[in-house]
Amino acid sequence: MYKMSDMEDKDENIISHIEAFREMLLKSFICLGIFIIPMLFIAPKCLNLLIALLIKDNNISLNYFSPVEVFIIQIKLAFILDIILCFPYIARQIWKFFAPALYQHERKFIKSIVFTSTTLFIFGVFFCLFIILPLIIDFGMSFTSQKINAVLGISNIINLSFWLTLSFGLMFQMPIITYALIKSGFVEYKTFENMRPYVVVIILVIAGILTPPDIISQILLFTPTYMLFEAGLFFSKLRIKKDPNNG
Repeated sequence: MYKMSDMEDKDENIISHIEAFREMLLKSFICLGIFIIPMLFIAPKCLNLLIALLIKDNNISLNYFSPVEVFIIQIKLAFILDIILCFPYIARQIWKFFAPALYQHERKFIKSIVFTSTTLFIFGVFFCLFIILPLIIDFGMSFTSQKINAVLGISNIINLSFWLTLSFGLMFQMPIITYALIKSGFVEYKTFENMRPYVVVIILVIAGILTPPDIISQILLFTPTYMLFEAGLFFSKLRIKKDPNNG
């Protein structure tokens, strides 16, 4: 049976963890609450920059069909900018909460994974914004003629941008997923090599779920994702050669 002192220590540990978790959430929400105010003023300018980036040289204008439609888009954009700006601080608070429970080698591994994952996510977002989305807009505008005019709604374009940038950021995590599965021994390198046809199907399905229901967006997401999968295999193979006992 447990001694009374052991039970009290256990209760105190639970309370301290709850208090630390509450403090982490409180600091995170305070940070988000403080910076949302300037983001509300910055959002309209960012929206104009985003539209200019997407449209480029196309002689088109975006339309809105509700009096508050653009305002709602600006609010959404302000929240997204707020989360992006506060992310380093929030990530630090989360790290401070979990770090004491981790071993030194676990901390080192997680730090490297978080840095690489964040870098790949940023690359995915910029790749989508500067290359993929303008290509989609140009492709859509190629169907215009004297009898066919493009009437583009601002909500459709912005929502497409949000979803695709998020999808590319997530799918650019493929090298980390591949490497982590091989490094942990959960899946062997040769198994991944033999599973290429299945991986192709899985990526196509995920691309179909994450993107709007058009084949162009799905292909544009599938192609770099599969290349990143191959990159993950390549770097895993190099790692195995350096450390034969590691896979």
